[in-house]
Amino acid sequence: MKEKEEENVVALYAGEQQQEDKEWQKSIPAQVFLNYFFAINYHIKNTTGNGLEQLAFFREAKPELTEKDIEAVKRLLLNSWSTEYALRATAELGDEAYMRNALHWTFPQAYYTVFAGLQAFLRTRGVNSSNDALVLREAGRLVVKNAYPHAISFYASGHYDDFNIHRLPLAHYKPGLQIAGKELEAQAQIGQFLRTTRRMKAKAIRQNVQGNPTTAIRSSKTGEVLQKFGPQHWQQLTWRIGYTSLFDLMARLRISSSHREIERFVQAEIDFKLFHESLLEIVSYLNGIHEAYVAQAMSIEQYEAFVKELPKHLQNSFVAARLQETIKPLLRPDEDYQLGAAA
Repeated sequence: MKEKEEENVVALYAGEQQQEDKEWQKSIPAQVFLNYFFAINYHIKNTTGNGLEQLAFFREAKPELTEKDIEAVKRLLLNSWSTEYALRATAELGDEAYMRNALHWTFPQAYYTVFAGLQAFLRTRGVNSSNDALVLREAGRLVVKNAYPHAISFYASGHYDDFNIHRLPLAHYKPGLQIAGKELEAQAQIGQFLRTTRRMKAKAIRQNVQGNPTTAIRSSKTGEVLQKFGPQHWQQLTWRIGYTSLFDLMARLRISSSHREIERFVQAEIDFKLFHESLLEIVSYLNGIHEAYVAQAMSIEQYEAFVKELPKHLQNSFVAARLQETIKPLLRPDEDYQLGAAA
């Protein structure tokens, strides 16, 4: 994590701990990352009105799918569920040492299971793409349009280093290094995560644009490719960033197993079990939302039939649990269900 705000937090606590515990210093970047995802999960669980039934977008959206669309959506859901199954298998082993070394694959698994579910949802809205940047941009637009419950409707907008955080009224507070125990702490940490992630996206886009002679922004005086950007130059790139939403934060989990940053996480002294639990709960919540939209688009009857025909490893699993506990009460509200948290 090389971004300025994250570095500031790391530097602050590293200085305090320098004489006391040098090993702890090595764990601070990983602790900050854990804090972010714990804060997201804390915010989701402590925000009221977390269902889709209150959203006008959900009630009004009745897309028509072709047979081709339905088959594509089913394939995407199978990819999502199989990846989530693998992520859950790590949790079942329950050994912290195993979870520590499993970060090489659990981080990207957490992202790609959500990404596939998001693709399935977008396919029901006429968006057919596997391009990460396009899919994340479309997701950001849907967040802004209130297609998602309030708990995950937050997003960042604005020009480089002049960002605005929306729907997180406490996000301007300075975050600490502790695990969130209050909503203020959770929102402060999520706000920082949004800002640093948006800054990273802006820098990546600048690198791509400036690395291409045909798209590079040039000096009006010399015609040379600009090396230093001022606010007016950053503003020319802002439209390319789109909105920064929870899905962009999840994309931070796309860490290559050969990347040195993952080694820093593996060697850190943090609560890996808590990290894994936080990720899994976020994944289950997001996948459940997308599944509800897909079931609505397919029809609940067709979705139920699909779930009953799943491969053996997905039979009577978290998929069926979310169908029973989350999706049926939404789409068949007049029937009696025993409600509970999704598996």
